[in-house]
Amino acid sequence: MAVALTGMTWSHPRGYDPLVAAADVWRGRTGVSITWQKRSLQDFESYPVDELAARYDLIVIDHPHVGQVARESCLIPVDLGDHADEAAALAEASVGASYPSYHWNGRQWALPIDAATQVQAWRSDLLAAPATTWDEVMALAKAGRVLCPLRPPHALMAFYTLCGNLGHACATGGTADHVEPATGTAALALLRDLAANIDPACIDMDPIAVFERMAQADSAVACAPLIYGYVSYARPGFRDRRLAFTDIATTSGATGPVGSALGGTGIAISAHTAHAREAIDFAYWVASGECQKGPYATAGGQPGHAAAWEDPAVNAAAGDFYRNTRKTLEGAWVRPRYDGYMAFQEAASERIDQALSAGEDGERLLADLNRLFRESLRRLVPTSRRGALPRSSRRC
Repeated sequence: MAVALTGMTWSHPRGYDPLVAAADVWRGRTGVSITWQKRSLQDFESYPVDELAARYDLIVIDHPHVGQVARESCLIPVDLGDHADEAAALAEASVGASYPSYHWNGRQWALPIDAATQVQAWRSDLLAAPATTWDEVMALAKAGRVLCPLRPPHALMAFYTLCGNLGHACATGGTADHVEPATGTAALALLRDLAANIDPACIDMDPIAVFERMAQADSAVACAPLIYGYVSYARPGFRDRRLAFTDIATTSGATGPVGSALGGTGIAISAHTAHAREAIDFAYWVASGECQKGPYATAGGQPGHAAAWEDPAVNAAAGDFYRNTRKTLEGAWVRPRYDGYMAFQEAASERIDQALSAGEDGERLLADLNRLFRESLRRLVPTSRRGALPRSSRRC
């Protein structure tokens, strides 16, 4: 009897179309069919992974989930079985920290199929060149030419990126403060100044909303300085105007486009699947260089494999999206991934948006962020599950 698998991903051409295309090729090769379903971006941001694992064989996840899914045992580590050589090849060839971002407690919980981080989007028909410094970003903002997504969790992600670019990335665990005070104060000042000079509607905008505004034929918006890259908007004909993407503008004294908060997605295997071997075989193939620079990229995906990022045809089809953002991706910072981080991210995101809306100074905000972080870490005591934080996430 032919094997039939089901998979769940997120509802955007970048997240859905390449998996459908890959599944068609895979069925022709192996006879294994995979039916992909998609859920809204909002649902992707809130639906618990363990409940999805009860219903689907293959699940697309974000790397900050790995601590939670490891504790819940709802996924199968993908480093099981006879794929050791392929795993080593992927670890070597995945861009930036995409591959190790899914490694937790000695196991690999997903394989990167989509690489993303906060980069800069700009309109090459409205600007002669993208911004290269934060001063240039602010000049554009004061001229009404900038939008930036600040809807949770994106203001927090921008804050993280600024901290990293200022030279002191936020802590991911341990006993130290999450945010180093001097760096956090400087980052918040930059972000608060930006928020004060752009459309107040940004506080409710995610990256897709910003891109849709930027890509309108009559838009005057020329720059989104900190935004998760979406290759769809770099492809000709996707929207009225094609967007260009490049490395983030650097803050004063920065050593380059470093510190951006890593995003992207990985493909994971449900612990409830009746066809683990078939699911894992597909996961390794769809993450491979062959698929990623072939049917995956051709169908509008945003690969996680260096073979695609370096491929001339893949770059030509996307306005050199990959070449022009590679430095930022390679210098990206991996968010915390412990069980409980996602609830911290949600609370911290709401708190930073509150501070931006109120024009609040940094001292109280940084104290609250550090307090929330310490409280989330205290919940990691292995002998007790009391006070478990709610399971939720936000897509980047």
